[in-house]
Amino acid sequence: MQERQIGVWLVGALGSISAAVMIGIHALRSGCTDSTGMVTGSAPLSDLDLIPVEAIHVGGCDIRRADLRDSLLEVIGRVGGLNPKISLQVEEYLAQVTPHISSGITRNCGAAIQSLAADPEPCGSVRDQIDHIRGCISRFKESMGIDEVVVVNLASTEPPLKLTHVHEDVEALERTLDSDGAVQASTLYAYAAIQSGCPYINFTPSNGAIFPAMVALAERNGVPLMGDDGKTGETLVKSALAPMFTYRNLRVLSWEGFNILGNMDGLVLNHPENRESKIGSKQRVLAHILGYEPHSQVGINYVPSLGDQKVAWDFVHFEGFLGARMSLQFVWQGYDSLLAAPLVLDLVRLADLAKRRGEAGLMPHLACFFKSPVGMHEHRLHEQFRMLTDYAAQGRTGE
Repeated sequence: MQERQIGVWLVGALGSISAAVMIGIHALRSGCTDSTGMVTGSAPLSDLDLIPVEAIHVGGCDIRRADLRDSLLEVIGRVGGLNPKISLQVEEYLAQVTPHISSGITRNCGAAIQSLAADPEPCGSVRDQIDHIRGCISRFKESMGIDEVVVVNLASTEPPLKLTHVHEDVEALERTLDSDGAVQASTLYAYAAIQSGCPYINFTPSNGAIFPAMVALAERNGVPLMGDDGKTGETLVKSALAPMFTYRNLRVLSWEGFNILGNMDGLVLNHPENRESKIGSKQRVLAHILGYEPHSQVGINYVPSLGDQKVAWDFVHFEGFLGARMSLQFVWQGYDSLLAAPLVLDLVRLADLAKRRGEAGLMPHLACFFKSPVGMHEHRLHEQFRMLTDYAAQGRTGE
């Protein structure tokens, strides 16, 4: 009997994170690496009935027209210490993935993202573009002969969307789509995935993907979804460190952060309207954890020479007993794509599990993976992780 196979359809399939996801799947299949960095690779999550990474197939879309081989080898070339067998064996794998990458859309994504597009929009109206996306997902699923497709948004950050009554009600959203209203590409990707019955993960800060009407639509269609903005670096440290100050009754006066990064993410975030979405996602965590808002600013600068490397410097100024003022500083330095890729694989496996269990709507147990977990007010990393382990324990009981 053939083992179950699933697909992951990546929005932004030619980007660095997508490349790292593909390399990771290939490396795990060929035994060139282990599951270090994957939350689902260790207990208690490894005990769940999760799809093996080796059974995940990759497709997706991108607005750029580039050689997938260049994207993959760029990640390999910039990271020291990778097993050389990975680069030697990757050619055959590329040939299998490339036919399953189609053209993406840029509707209302802003000038920074629009400038990257190699071709005009593939279709005309909003409904035409939705049909285009659904057709791409359907063809990928049929051609691969797989059982399920999980859609993951890894596209560049869109400018923030002003949410209105349209985003509160499914019928109002449907009327907006019918009338070619002001919606963003992320909205269309999420809508197309949900209407196709695919679990949906928004790994970007783009708030046009998941809002109350979209959650209601997912619940109605029996589809799990979760977002926003994968938590991989500086904000991960914040969500682990900030509770320390509340536990010791130390008052944070200021928490300043400065980030420098290269790659396509950095290029797009160099534009103020796109950077606004990212900064908002990074800043919200402190007020939720501390219960008040210290002075806090986050800077993001594009440094092309860094490539996929990201560096964050944080300065925390706090007050202790007798009004004594003290400080803490830390530097986080890592490869953005290699921090994100294992989390994407975790989320795909957990979303697939949720779909098999008949779960629908938001997946709050995945909050620890996101900077701005939709529908959640809990931002302390250890409490978020407890939610995930509790979910795992309940799942094992029910199996």
